[in-house]
Amino acid sequence: MITDEQRRLNEDAAKLVPWKKWGPYLSERQWGTVREDYSADGNAWNYFTHDQARSRAYRWGEDGIAGVCDNHQVMCFAIALWNGKDPILKERMFGLTNSEGNHGEDVKEYYFYLDSTPTHSYMKYLYKYPQAAYPYNDLVQTNRQRGKGELEYELLDTGIFNEDRYFDVFVEYAKAGVEDMGVRISVVNRGPEPATLHLLPTLWFRNTWMGSNAGSKPGLKGKKGDGFSVILAHLTDPLFQESLADYCLYCEGDAPLLFTENETNNMKLFGTQNASPYVKDAFHNFLVHGQADAVNPAMEGTKAAPHYTLNVGAGETRVVRLRMVRASEKTEAKPFANFDSVFADRLKEADAFYASITPAAVKADPDRALVMRQALAGMLWSKQYFYYDLNVWLREHKVGPWSSPEVRESVRNGEWFHMYNDDIVSMPDKWEYPWYAAWDLAFHMLAFQVVDPEFAKEQLRLILRNDYMHPNGQMPAYEWNFSDTNPPVHAYATMQIYMSDKERNDGKGDLEFLTYAFSKLLVNFTWWLNRKDRSGNNLFEGGFLGLDNIGVFDRSAPIPGGGHLEQADGTAWMVFFSQQMLRIAVELALHYPIFEEFVSKFFEHTMWIAGAMDRMGKQQDAMWDDEDGFFYDVLRLPDGQSFRLKVRSMVGLLPLTAVAIFEEDLREKLPTFVKRANEFMERHPELAANLHMPGAPGLAGRRMLATVNEDKLRRILTKMLDENEFFGPYGIRALSRYHAEHPFVFSIAGQESRVSYLPGDSDSGMFGGNSNWRGPVWMPVNFLLYVALMRLGAYYGNSFTVECPTGSGKQMNLFQVAKELGERLIGTFARDGEGRRPVFGGAEKFQTNPYWRDNVLFYEYFQGDNGAGIGASHQTGWTGCIARVIQGNGVYDEKYLGERDIERLAIRIGQGLEEKTAAAMTK
Repeated sequence: MITDEQRRLNEDAAKLVPWKKWGPYLSERQWGTVREDYSADGNAWNYFTHDQARSRAYRWGEDGIAGVCDNHQVMCFAIALWNGKDPILKERMFGLTNSEGNHGEDVKEYYFYLDSTPTHSYMKYLYKYPQAAYPYNDLVQTNRQRGKGELEYELLDTGIFNEDRYFDVFVEYAKAGVEDMGVRISVVNRGPEPATLHLLPTLWFRNTWMGSNAGSKPGLKGKKGDGFSVILAHLTDPLFQESLADYCLYCEGDAPLLFTENETNNMKLFGTQNASPYVKDAFHNFLVHGQADAVNPAMEGTKAAPHYTLNVGAGETRVVRLRMVRASEKTEAKPFANFDSVFADRLKEADAFYASITPAAVKADPDRALVMRQALAGMLWSKQYFYYDLNVWLREHKVGPWSSPEVRESVRNGEWFHMYNDDIVSMPDKWEYPWYAAWDLAFHMLAFQVVDPEFAKEQLRLILRNDYMHPNGQMPAYEWNFSDTNPPVHAYATMQIYMSDKERNDGKGDLEFLTYAFSKLLVNFTWWLNRKDRSGNNLFEGGFLGLDNIGVFDRSAPIPGGGHLEQADGTAWMVFFSQQMLRIAVELALHYPIFEEFVSKFFEHTMWIAGAMDRMGKQQDAMWDDEDGFFYDVLRLPDGQSFRLKVRSMVGLLPLTAVAIFEEDLREKLPTFVKRANEFMERHPELAANLHMPGAPGLAGRRMLATVNEDKLRRILTKMLDENEFFGPYGIRALSRYHAEHPFVFSIAGQESRVSYLPGDSDSGMFGGNSNWRGPVWMPVNFLLYVALMRLGAYYGNSFTVECPTGSGKQMNLFQVAKELGERLIGTFARDGEGRRPVFGGAEKFQTNPYWRDNVLFYEYFQGDNGAGIGASHQTGWTGCIARVIQGNGVYDEKYLGERDIERLAIRIGQGLEEKTAAAMTK
């Protein structure tokens, strides 16, 4: 049955009704970003600070709390708060900069994405605002004094939430139409005494009328109605008038309206003349400093807000209602007539939508269903409008396409003149990482396909477009350095989304999407071959490959004394990339015979790269160590010596993910490829010696091409499933616990490097900032291993069992191992037998308080021994993959399916074909 939300999604995808025109596309931090950095030394954090943000207009975007905007961020809406005691008006989230935090940048606020539908027809957000003065200085100074080995000093640690003296500020949105959105703000006093809150629901225009390429200035005007006031928004620039109509913001009640301009207070910051007496920080000056003349008495400007003074009793809730709607010729006489019924309908529809994608076994466990829904809500809230014209930005930094290489290298991203970003993009974390990253985004889409497969395809296409991808074929890594190297996960995400799409649509996949992606990924694959294989021997390296602080050296810097690293993870990523390209080529060749040539091409690439990881013989330049049964990086020195760097880390597990499964009938459908593959193997038998080849049929006649053969697989799994090594209680650790008692020490050129297991943040600043790969559990690589085990199970079935955990005496097939891994990952977030969520660690307020314990945070990574969240606290981005794990484990729960159905379904999950099959079987 098609739900109302699914109908809206279908209408939006078909470009019939633009339901996503308005959404939570406002950043949560624009200050301290590369886009806003015009400094001489490239220190973005110091050039544009949080303290300046209230007074200084942004150049490239806007930020706010619980905010929404249109899909080009012309007009923005967010809340501002003041408790009467803070030194500043709370208009944006506060946090520590990279240099202030003892573990790098860190937001110091408590906010939660509680709900959202994919069209944002209904959204819910919670912000916890203290009633006492916010401890800005205490947070900065105390964290500065702490070292890397100490815990971060959190807002709860300051005691500001003692006795529950705070407000819960719930912000909900409900759409009555594409351009008709209700806003309901509920303020709850959790404290023991009455308290006052100043609430300013703020509407403003992004500043597009000052600086280079300026347009004409828009305007806001105020008007009084019967029992409400209204702010009229009018655009004057023809460019924006084409896409955005005039709007009215109806504000219930008799709250006075405040107006100013979204323009820099130059006098305060720089001692120069202001363009207008009314500037960006006017509301702060009006409220906090009592400057009545700071706001415009004419009730006009480019930034406006009703000023609600809410006296809230202990335990009481006060509700403020607003409605933003496309303007008609006359303002409405009763703008809130159907307000509450619209909210009730949208929430009911949101419940129906999530019920339709939640397996029966998960519905039977409300806590798991809550985690799954909040994980997906966090991903939907983390969409952001991202505007960055590199040609303009570099020109403003006095760098041009014809500048000398030295000049271009002196400015960040000086080789990316072609780039023009003007899109809604999925962000890792809208405060800590309010910029896209190529490999993060690929993982995001694996979760997004659960709720919005069209958006998932759109985002994957986005990064491949000519105005994103470099002309040389490189995908942009991330804003701080687009030229850095991110792991190539894009092809995997493309194929997974295509296969799920195909399953939903009765075997009809989106071949146009797959063909486009393949053509651009082919260019990217060639870039990798040309740039990252130093010696042309199919062994790869490349700076930041997602495992930045897991090894002996900073892999983006020269090796002490010379030499270079051949990276097991870099090479494994490339086998993985090649195999996904092979899978895509096979699918295309089944429809378009011309692609059969590419099937042969990527089969041979896969063989060459996988074969290079374990050359025949006993030489020390092979990544596979037969004595240890593990893959390691290889250090090559200028004098010809080679050493395996025997660090047991995720680097050595990644080769397990390089698994490609093919159905038996492929041999009949692609006979030319089969003939060429056989001829290739006859010419190069040495490549197949240590791999798993597709010659031997497995379960249901399937064929498998894998980097690890059965013997290697058993040996690696012995370590991976050992609870004293990788198999932690909450997932696979990034570094083996073996190194806690046995640090790896290596000396070269008079420098000693040491790698020790640490369950939490690293004590090394090797890669700069919050380098953190020395032991925690990371969801993205765990998710790859989870699905790889499913794929391996789709080939081996019950013919392959392994002891899990190692030493337990309990034998499991690989489906069961995958499910066990999934349960440990889910256990990070779900309540345990004592009602505690490991993700909250020792934060008792989160563990026991009824107003905190069900507001789940999705961190960047997790403590390897106790599951506590570490790093960015809202990186639902790739951590949102937990929704897929909950769904995957739920759809083949033994209580709902027979043993035979479990096997069939697990096979299909391994192939990425779970959704429709799961629904049919659980029904």
